[in-house]
Amino acid sequence: MIATFSLLLLFMGITILGIGESSKVAVVIFVFHLTSLALLSFFCGSYLIQNGFGVFIANNELPVEGGIVTALFFGFCAAMLGISGFESSANFVEEQDKGVFRKTLRNMWIVVSVINPLMAFLALSIVPISDVSAHQETLLSHLGSIAGGGWLSTLISLDAALVLSGAVLTSYIGVGGLVERMTLDRILPPLFLKRNKSGIPYRITIAFFVLCCSILVITNGELGALAGVYTIAFLSVMVLFGIGNILLKVKRKNLPRPEHSTWPSLLLAIAAVLAALLGNAILNPPYLVVFFEYFIPTILVVAIMLNRIILLKLLLDIIRYLFRPIEQMVTKANSGILQMIHQINNQEFVFFTKEDNVETLNKVMLYIKQNEHTRKLKVVNVAENDKKVTDDFLRDLDVLDREYPEIKIEFKQLKGKFGPSLIQQLSKEWKIPVNFMFIGSPGDKFPYRIEELGGVRLII
Repeated sequence: MIATFSLLLLFMGITILGIGESSKVAVVIFVFHLTSLALLSFFCGSYLIQNGFGVFIANNELPVEGGIVTALFFGFCAAMLGISGFESSANFVEEQDKGVFRKTLRNMWIVVSVINPLMAFLALSIVPISDVSAHQETLLSHLGSIAGGGWLSTLISLDAALVLSGAVLTSYIGVGGLVERMTLDRILPPLFLKRNKSGIPYRITIAFFVLCCSILVITNGELGALAGVYTIAFLSVMVLFGIGNILLKVKRKNLPRPEHSTWPSLLLAIAAVLAALLGNAILNPPYLVVFFEYFIPTILVVAIMLNRIILLKLLLDIIRYLFRPIEQMVTKANSGILQMIHQINNQEFVFFTKEDNVETLNKVMLYIKQNEHTRKLKVVNVAENDKKVTDDFLRDLDVLDREYPEIKIEFKQLKGKFGPSLIQQLSKEWKIPVNFMFIGSPGDKFPYRIEELGGVRLII
């Protein structure tokens, strides 16, 4: 427990100081990891040649509770933790060169497909089932001790500590980027955006450290409980990836993308992950309870942030009702809350248009009305020449301005070339953050990748 707390504290400090991940260090860890597993496989293979497959045969002759199908299903569910890592690549997709994302997924798929079944086979061939429970937290290290001796056992333990330490640093960096983006989109409280001299949002890092320590204390450091909670969270994320893919297919089928997944493969993947999620919940119901102890409060915070205008107005009505006799107190509270509401609604948004038709513009207005808190919208048209927008387009805007009186529409026509530099220029000039700017779905001839626009959002 002390060592784990110390490790979490160490990487929290490293992250707050602004020391990020190094690709060279990652390569060294990766090569060391594969070398360690290769040595383990070699010595286990030599051990089997010398001693035969008697242990493997004995293990397979043991009776299986519930039948072989049930055992295979729950084995599949438990093994899903072994594919953790596929979600990590998505955290850095915007920082990768073209074509790299597919290679990371392919390489992880190859490594997992070879190493995971091989390690399971070697363990079944060398370690009796009766010994597995006694060494389940250090099974590969115990396997190395049998096949190669104490030095191999120590090497595997060192490899595990090194790889998992790298995963801790990856977690800090990944969570930092995720929470910062959610906070910029006003889904989480703005207090997380406070930065130190290194430009790091240190409050996010500290909050994640406290969260990890609390889970460690609640589970009392039991690896089974920690792995169970992590498995449920990880599988939930993988299901959301699949749902997000479906939304892209349905809502953004014309959006340019380097890779496409077929409907059968996508639905099969979602079904498999859901089955594994259900199986883990059946295997370990207490772990599901621990997961929801963290999931439900998080969802409540997000729900409060998304509906804070309604909640603030409700709070205002309650204050007026209960404290009407105390006029001065009510007046001060009323003024403060109205100012807060005005500050939230005063945030201006921008939509870049290429003379979209009235149907598309109406979808934009509906999205902003239903999902954003604002009373101002700039509709911007950028033309490289002196071409003026059509009268029909201006009339459509006038109709929408009257249709949505709660949102003031301001039309701007600019001369120039639409791109990342113009977006950054307008953001500084109008003092509107880039993530409060929207575009419609670009076509196949759009010269930029979405991530090159600096955070401009697509309206689905």
